[in-house]
Amino acid sequence: MRIGIVTSGLGIARQCLRKNTSVYRTCRRQVTGSGSPLDLNVDSKTGIAVLSMNKPPVNSLNLEFLTELNIALEKVENDKQCKGLIITSSIPKIFSAGLDITEMYQPDIDRLEEFWRTLQDMWIKLYGMNCVTIAAINGHSPAGGCLMSMSCDYRIMSPKYTIGLNETQLGIVAPFWFADVMLNTVGFRQTEMALQLGTLFKTEEALNIGLIDKVVPQEEVLSAAQQEMQRWFKIPGFARQLSKTELRRPTIEKLLKKKEEDIGYFRDYITKDAIQKSLGMYLESLKNRRK
Repeated sequence: MRIGIVTSGLGIARQCLRKNTSVYRTCRRQVTGSGSPLDLNVDSKTGIAVLSMNKPPVNSLNLEFLTELNIALEKVENDKQCKGLIITSSIPKIFSAGLDITEMYQPDIDRLEEFWRTLQDMWIKLYGMNCVTIAAINGHSPAGGCLMSMSCDYRIMSPKYTIGLNETQLGIVAPFWFADVMLNTVGFRQTEMALQLGTLFKTEEALNIGLIDKVVPQEEVLSAAQQEMQRWFKIPGFARQLSKTELRRPTIEKLLKKKEEDIGYFRDYITKDAIQKSLGMYLESLKNRRK
């Protein structure tokens, strides 16, 4: 599949999810509803949208939450006044704990496939967004949380937290497109070691290998992201978007060509007896921790 220059990265995403939602204009407006696990606020003066995840206890990515994320990203994409998107969390000490394990344990197969397809769509949209994207990481960010962070253009993190693709610790293999994003971010050797060991990097370690770009105190993460956004806004938008598209297009196209194959592989792998047993043991350990 060949992508036209004008459509840029999100032209790909539109093929995966089309939801045309009108956005009402005020200086600062809340786009999502009061019952949503996402708070999306758009400042029409600055052109910055802030998307804050608010799904207690840990912003785990289940089918419904991923669907909400897709819709929110589409709203930002359709809002011509939005020049930048900041993704952060309203949950103390947690950015996102990643995929909801209960979606994968003893699953309904139809729902499992839809869950994975919706995750694919969310990543395609986020990784290919035309606007500037900054992750304001104000808590732990393992697995799927790390994927979301890496998919942004810039990552700011507060100290004393961890980030990484730690799937192997749960007996799961990170899919090729997770690995590709990490390869694009930190290079082959760091990715090879991190994925095999399921490494969760402390903030300073993540900074040292280029997994994140800046460290600021907890209370300054959001303001630092807003300030950093201004640096990106100074670059002519079309030139920046085209540069991003040319660099990220091969990674996105690779998944687009293998979407159904990837879903089938995930379904067959995750339903293996050994993997189900491993997931069950992990869920049991979580229950014991809460006692």
